[in-house]
Amino acid sequence: MDSSVRGIAREWIRPGAVTVVQGLLTALLSLTTHVALFVLSLASLLLIPVFGVGFALFPGVTALVRTVTGAHRRLARWGGVELPSPYRPAPADAQFGTWRRFRWVVADPATWRDLAWLLPGAATGGACLAAFALPLYGLEGVLGLPLALHTAGVEYGYGPFWPLGNLFQALLCFPLGALFLFAGLAAGRWLVWLHVTFAGFLLPPTRTAELALRVRQLTVTRAETVDAQAAELRRIERDLHDGAQARLVALSMSIGLAEQLVQRDPDAVRRLLAEARESSGQALAELRGLVRGIHPPVLAERGLDGAVRALALAVPLPVEVTVDLPGRPLAPVESAVYFAVAEGLANVTKHSGASRAWIRLGHVDGRLTVEVGDDGRGGADPAAGSGLAGVGRRLAAFDGTMVATSPVGGPTVISMELPCELSSPRTSPSSGTG
Repeated sequence: MDSSVRGIAREWIRPGAVTVVQGLLTALLSLTTHVALFVLSLASLLLIPVFGVGFALFPGVTALVRTVTGAHRRLARWGGVELPSPYRPAPADAQFGTWRRFRWVVADPATWRDLAWLLPGAATGGACLAAFALPLYGLEGVLGLPLALHTAGVEYGYGPFWPLGNLFQALLCFPLGALFLFAGLAAGRWLVWLHVTFAGFLLPPTRTAELALRVRQLTVTRAETVDAQAAELRRIERDLHDGAQARLVALSMSIGLAEQLVQRDPDAVRRLLAEARESSGQALAELRGLVRGIHPPVLAERGLDGAVRALALAVPLPVEVTVDLPGRPLAPVESAVYFAVAEGLANVTKHSGASRAWIRLGHVDGRLTVEVGDDGRGGADPAAGSGLAGVGRRLAAFDGTMVATSPVGGPTVISMELPCELSSPRTSPSSGTG
């Protein structure tokens, strides 16, 4: 019985409620803004010859149009449909009221696609009002409002009965209400789907715009990757100069001095050789640490699964590790994910005040998914100069993304995704490490 109720709630009630609210908001947004914005857009274009008023007015109206279309995109997302934003990024000096701003708006094909969508979108969006009105009307009958009003002597009508003539007609409002309710939910879904589908022809970017956007993204990520690599090379050079190189110079000087004293002062030679042996050990340790920072040997030896578990064991709190990878990613991807997880765990240790943490790795539909979370105080912000910003840049080089969810009070969840193909299949068990 409980499973049947949950099934009904999952299949009808919850999607139905989303459709009702989505239909109402879509209809209100379409009926109250589209026609007005279309008229304002045309008026601002016609005013261009009049002392240049339109040059300043049209970009402002376009900004309002884009705000409305952005709201439609968010409403479409409620129904599981993604309508990406198609707009070209604004130039740095494209201030409102300037010729550069006007030229940027006019040259963007998405501006004219939005304008062409306003009036037809008002019609399809306005029709979505039925997605709210019909279920509400059906709910009126199911709850017995017509029967209650008829019993109270109020002249009232429902469905085909205007007004209700007798008790039998009032009782028929219950099945009629159920019919209107389910028909309204079914029709509402179709009307919302029709509106979103029509919007999908004009609101998302065209194939050409998608390719241009992709080129811009690759240009930015390539520049960031080059900058990150240059910074990493500078760090390696600095570590070598200040660490291992300085110790090797001291080692060479100690050995040279020992050569001069080998005949005259054997005791001093023994002390110098002992110092040289200690310096060589320290230099070797620093070189090993530097190599681990470039590409940890544990990755080559144990793969991403074992490397992540090794990281978890080094954290001074319980860390649950769940890995479901039917193969191994490419070495550069493994390295990027390893350092991303390491940075996430470093933040957990230093800043979160958490009592436990978790790491989850999986592979779904050609994408490697990574999640690092904790039950700490929250408030992590990648934009505040933390190492998480570097993680985002590192993943962007592989066309990956990072999303940090960290409300005040916790929990903090760092979710990462990047496209990745795996090598030969194998089975990775899931377990806890703590």
